[in-house]
Amino acid sequence: MNNNLQNTMLEAIEKELQHQVARLDQPRNRPFHEMLTYHMGWTGEGAGSHAAGKRIRPLLTLLSAASICIDDQSEGVGDSLLWLHAVSSAAAIELIHNFSLVHDDIQDNSVMRRGRPTVWAKWGAPMAINVGDALFVIANQAILELAKYYPAEIVVKAAGILNENCLDLTRGQYLDMSYEKRKDLSMEDYWPMIGGKTSALLSSCTHIGALLGYANDTRQEAYRLFGYHLGLAFQVQDDILGIWGEETVTGKSTASDLVEGKNSLPVLFALEKNGKFAERWKQGPITINDVMKVSALLEDEGAREYAEKISEIETQKALGYLKQADPRGEAGETMLGLANRLLKRKQ
Repeated sequence: MNNNLQNTMLEAIEKELQHQVARLDQPRNRPFHEMLTYHMGWTGEGAGSHAAGKRIRPLLTLLSAASICIDDQSEGVGDSLLWLHAVSSAAAIELIHNFSLVHDDIQDNSVMRRGRPTVWAKWGAPMAINVGDALFVIANQAILELAKYYPAEIVVKAAGILNENCLDLTRGQYLDMSYEKRKDLSMEDYWPMIGGKTSALLSSCTHIGALLGYANDTRQEAYRLFGYHLGLAFQVQDDILGIWGEETVTGKSTASDLVEGKNSLPVLFALEKNGKFAERWKQGPITINDVMKVSALLEDEGAREYAEKISEIETQKALGYLKQADPRGEAGETMLGLANRLLKRKQ
């Protein structure tokens, strides 16, 4: 993987994010601005790369834009630095992701994120809602800045893709929250939820990136489907790690998914089996002391093996669509390396 290109892109992304968030850096608004910079990982105790996150989504956006073959680009724009024109869209997608995290933390009653208190835990839910709203608005302002470099029809299409996928994000979050108290869910209920919560925004990255790289419609669709199935595979892997992963790898307690009662793919698979796990699940909340026994029941009933099989199927779909997309050059090599890293996380 080309770390030089990746690092150059990440530096450009961080600079653009700070530029966009600085819209609120005014004397009367300074404490408000600091709430956003805290959440983005730039300020406050524990600030730094760990607090900021990996910026995978904006990186995928720029790699997609940069990996389009010059033959598919409009005349006169076959520049290896064309991706610089797309940086505001990458920032927009990352800001949408962070808006969703701020609101998720409130909805999930999560007091910690990336080892630090969440925004609502520090400043209260009303302020945190406003922080999330600001990130959402700034994201929409950021994507419109594409008009500096792109024709109006491309800017409108990019904004449309982002907003449609934002709506999918809210659909997925609604399903996730509405599923919490239900005991009648099936595996068919799982895919629309993660399609919205996880895959929608990742498909925005690769779709918008391909659009801004001047890919034709066929390649744009291949890039979009790569991002979508990358999201599905990633979420199924996350479900597996959330029950059987090592805490040092995942960064969170493996007890949390079962204790929180998450309707993950292994859980829904075992519920359909209607065996000993289903019997225990229906009795009430899993405690920390129950976790080892319950996770063993899941594994005995084939839930882990099934989830690993589905993860591999979705991984192959994602890599198949990436092959169809035919990413080229250094950006293409970097994107393939990034995809392999995301899809083959240590379990």
